[in-house]
Parts: sequence; C-alpha cells; structure tokens
Amino acid sequence: MNALSNEFDLSEATMLSPDTGISGEPDPALVTEQWEAVHEAAAAVGVLAQLGRETISPEVADLPQRAARKGGWHYAMAARGIDDIAAFMQPGLRALLALTAKGQDTTAAALTLWREFHAARCAIGELVETA
Repeated sequence: MNALSNEFDLSEATMLSPDTGISGEPDPALVTEQWEAVHEAAAAVGVLAQLGRETISPEVADLPQRAARKGGWHYAMAARGIDDIAAFMQPGLRALLALTAKGQDTTAAALTLWREFHAARCAIGELVETA
C-alpha cells in the first residue's frame, strides 16, 4: 500500500554495470588539446569583457603535460577540471556571442565568465603544483 507509482515502464530497461566510467587515465594529447581549446574560448571571452587577449605563460600552457608526468589521481582530477572548464565555457561563450549578435552589451557577463575561468584554471594549477 505504501508503494510509489510512476508512469515509467522499466521492464525493457538495460541495467548498466556500476563501473561505466572511463577506464584508465585520460589521453594526455586529448587533455592538452582541450586545454588549448578552453584558452581559445577564454581569449574570445577576454575580448568581449574588454580585457584583450591574454598572453599565456609557459607554465600555464604546459600544465597538462606536468599533470600527466605526475600521474595518478592528481592527473585524473586535473583532466576532469579541464573538462569542467570546457563544460561551462562552451555554453557561456555561445550565450555571449548570441547576445552580441543582438547588439547587447556583454561586458559584465563576459567579465564574470572570465573570472570563473581564471579561478578554475588557478585551482587546477594549484592541484598540479601540490602533487
């Protein structure tokens, strides 16, 4: 009598094994490529925020390789952090570009996105450096 009812028929559902995540460490080449891509997106956000294009230091550019050399959970967390940055930069930049196309000022929103990017990048850098 206490059973919950729902509209979903799960009789045909496929059960996934608990270990459905990515096995092994992420490919360093792909992580580096993603790191470069988020920096390209950040450069566009910087322009929209009227900050200009940032000059990337060698320490920042080389972060994925340093993380890969350290390996282990530090590398896995750095790779996940880079993936997280990409996850918020892509829709954020799309929204900013859509508003810009409509003639709206996006300076404040772009500056906020830039700050989020910068804070996340610093956190990943600290994670790798403390390894």
